[in-house]
Amino acid sequence: MITIGLTTWTDHPALINHENRKVTLTEYAGHFPVVEVDTSFYGVPRISTVENWQKSVPEKFQFILKANQLMTLHDGASVDDYLSDEHRLVFTDFKKMVRPLVKQDQLKTILFQFPPYFNCETANIRYLRDVRVLMGDLPIAVEFRNASWYDPAVRDETMLFLKKLGMTHVSVDEPSAVSNGVPLVDTVTNQNLAMLRLHGQNAKGWAEQGPNWRSTRTLYKYSEAELQDFAKLVRKLESQVEEVCIIFNNNSGKDAAGNALRLKEILGINFEGLGPLQLGLF
Repeated sequence: MITIGLTTWTDHPALINHENRKVTLTEYAGHFPVVEVDTSFYGVPRISTVENWQKSVPEKFQFILKANQLMTLHDGASVDDYLSDEHRLVFTDFKKMVRPLVKQDQLKTILFQFPPYFNCETANIRYLRDVRVLMGDLPIAVEFRNASWYDPAVRDETMLFLKKLGMTHVSVDEPSAVSNGVPLVDTVTNQNLAMLRLHGQNAKGWAEQGPNWRSTRTLYKYSEAELQDFAKLVRKLESQVEEVCIIFNNNSGKDAAGNALRLKEILGINFEGLGPLQLGLF
């Protein structure tokens, strides 16, 4: 099975042919079967918020939730600090928040996107094991943003470790030649799910460290040739896993939706059970 989605649902005017308002979740769900939610990175949503999301989508629609920033070491504290009662509470609250999604089989995975300074060292390897213990049997996907995990001397061991932990390794497309980029490694570590996150190839924007980095790093529109290459990669992965999920994050110029819809055409796939009629709106 192949699924395609975007990061967030509001900022994709190509889906509604309207530049002056936000896309609703219901409108988004008429085009794609999955969405990646990043609000959970900044604060754990209320359970009532999650339940409202569920009311807005078809029953087979699924969510990828970004792990909260305290769960991915984004505040610069040491690994030991994350084993304190305060930080364990964030994990507890997050697990409670996703229960409605788990109950309805609408949680595809929880994305742990670690910061660039989360390198391949003993303390961080232990932390990955701690994450699995703290999260129980919930589905987890891991995106590394430090190239040390892909050093030829340790890459195979990295993938084997994720496999033992039952975690999906996230393959990413981003400018790997810059100092803060990583290569696209398509190794499968979870037979249930392979995941691609496509950030674009804006090397100058990716290397930007100034105040506008969020608006420049994903300013990229994939070409037809690049999308054709992704289609070949997806077909390769499809033969190895139950599901391949592709998330487009190249949206600084509002290009993600168009690229995603085109990849869907290239792959010749249709997503069943989408659209307002299935939601009982008409």
